[in-house]
Amino acid sequence: MTYTIKGKTGDWELVIGLETHIEVLSKSKLFSGASADYNPSVPANIQVSMVDAAMPGMLPVLNEECVNQAIRFGLAINADITRRSIFARKQYFYPDLPQGYQISQPAEQPPVVGRGWIEIESDNGGMKKILIERAHMEQDAAKNKHDMHPTKSFVDLNRSGVMLLEIVTFLDIKNSENNSFITSPDEAERYLRQIREIARATGVSNANMEEGSMRCDVNVSVRRAGSNEFGTRTETKNMVSFKFIKTAIEFEARRQIEIIENGGAVSQDTMHYNQDSGTTSVMRSKEDALDYRYFPDPDLLPLIITDDQIEKIRKTMPELPTAKRARYIGELGLSEYDADRLTESIEISKYFESAVDGVPARAKGIANWMISELFAHPEFEMKPADLAELVDMTRDGEINGKQAKDIFIKMLDGETGSPKDIANKFGMKQVTDTNAIEKIVDDVIAKNPSQVAEYKNGKVGLLGFFVGQIMKKSGGTMNPATVNEILKEKLK
Repeated sequence: MTYTIKGKTGDWELVIGLETHIEVLSKSKLFSGASADYNPSVPANIQVSMVDAAMPGMLPVLNEECVNQAIRFGLAINADITRRSIFARKQYFYPDLPQGYQISQPAEQPPVVGRGWIEIESDNGGMKKILIERAHMEQDAAKNKHDMHPTKSFVDLNRSGVMLLEIVTFLDIKNSENNSFITSPDEAERYLRQIREIARATGVSNANMEEGSMRCDVNVSVRRAGSNEFGTRTETKNMVSFKFIKTAIEFEARRQIEIIENGGAVSQDTMHYNQDSGTTSVMRSKEDALDYRYFPDPDLLPLIITDDQIEKIRKTMPELPTAKRARYIGELGLSEYDADRLTESIEISKYFESAVDGVPARAKGIANWMISELFAHPEFEMKPADLAELVDMTRDGEINGKQAKDIFIKMLDGETGSPKDIANKFGMKQVTDTNAIEKIVDDVIAKNPSQVAEYKNGKVGLLGFFVGQIMKKSGGTMNPATVNEILKEKLK
């Protein structure tokens, strides 16, 4: 079923193109030796070289690690790696662009990362391949500051020249029947989350929207349901929230539908999104490639990438989140929900695998404890080995579930030592001696004759009552499995 919006004159479909910018992790900037560790807390204009400030006569020098990061991301999205690409000057004049142009890779020639794809879950529930046209390298701009003086604006060049990787989805009318592009706000969010996962898993970017290291330009157009023609698109710039991106898509689609149904025509504009009202408004007419007057940068030679360079990077590629989730489900027997939660970040999956430590029998117990307890206490730093020991003790019958929880609470409260140390210190050992268990079972049965009669008359749910009484009387130290076995035998 295709996502549609109902208008006054019928159903409409959305066509969504996303241009996602991620700040690439590297020690220095794309074309200078200044630190690329952009942090808003760093004083303004500290991490700046003469190249970043566009001083006359300063020549850019390409950072090899930035190129490797682009290749790494390209391999992760199943993309073609272009062996020869160029850099060009993209002309536009803003205060945050000291050179008066941005060094980028033009769309007319294949950039370092060519055609690729990723898979997301479609609105229909199946998997959907989203085509990516390219991912190209370019400089980030500086940052304008308008809140430091009542009549003046200032420019902070710390971010100027940090490498951006711009990932552009592929919109091709020939592929429209294959539904290989994004057609709903929810699919847009799934795609962006997948891009973020890949960027983080490969170490290419922190891809943190809240900090601005991942930003998205959202292109939206509408067409009559069933049509294979593309409508006129608008572009909403610099979106930094999954929630706002979805809201902007929905509003912009309805705005365009209303214009067309009222006899008007959608103009190709760049839009501004208002977070407070959840609406878009025209900011300026959208530029075309010709407006930027691209021309090859005379200070930079063509970028040549060798097969050996690509293969060297390929050998260092980590397991990606999609493959990791499939392994957790297939090899470790986890549910889809558990696998999703445990691959939310590299840190979480590393912790999980360190605790499992090659023992699949631990996996489900580790997952349960992490999701139900550790995620609820993010301030508590429990060693993976301690969690593994707690799970093993429970599974091996040394302690029961209640005792395990008591040990965990004591550790939360600052008790030192391993789970076994704490269990020994506080006498938390599960009673498995059948003779000792039988004595308490007999005592509970003798004191509850009416419940015994009801149980024998078919009210089998009372078994839980007896188990509760036995555990209460024993202080929760009895082995529940043994208690159940003995209790069922004596109640026959």
